[in-house]
Amino acid sequence: MSHPGVEHILFDVGEDTAQSLEEAIGRYNDAWNSHDLDAIMAMHAPDMVFENHTAGESAQGPDEVRQHIGAIFESWPDLRFETRRLYARDGVVTQEWTASATHTNTMRRGDLVAEPSGERIEWRGVDVIPYEDGLIKRKDVYSDSVSILRQVGLLD
Repeated sequence: MSHPGVEHILFDVGEDTAQSLEEAIGRYNDAWNSHDLDAIMAMHAPDMVFENHTAGESAQGPDEVRQHIGAIFESWPDLRFETRRLYARDGVVTQEWTASATHTNTMRRGDLVAEPSGERIEWRGVDVIPYEDGLIKRKDVYSDSVSILRQVGLLD
C-alpha cells in the first residue's frame, strides 16, 4: 500500500545514511584542506556547535563558528589534515586524523606564548561529528594538544 509523502521522507532520512555521510565528510575535509570557509560553513546547521575539548575552545552558531575556524586558518596558514580512519554510521561520523602545519605565527594557550619557530609540526586527533538532515550539528574535536605544545617549545 502506498502512502502519500513516503518517498520524500525516505529521501530526507537518506541524507544521514552512512554512505551519504561518508561522501559528505569527504567534501568537508576537502574544504578544510583548501581553507574554504564558505564551503565549510555551508555544511553546518544554523545551530551548530564547534568544540575543541582538549584546547578548551567552544563556539556556537554561524558567526562564532565562522570566526573560530577563520582564526584557526590564520594561526596555521598551511594547515592540512589527513584522515587515518573513518567511521560513518547513520547520523554520525567519527574520524581519526593527522594534522600538519608550519609554526609561522605566534601561538597562545592561556598564559603560554610560543613565538614562531618556522618548524613543521604534526599532531593527531579525533572528530566526532553528528549530522541532522545532511548538515553538521556538532564538531567535537579531541586532539593531542600536549604534542603541539612540545613541538612549539612550550613543554619539555
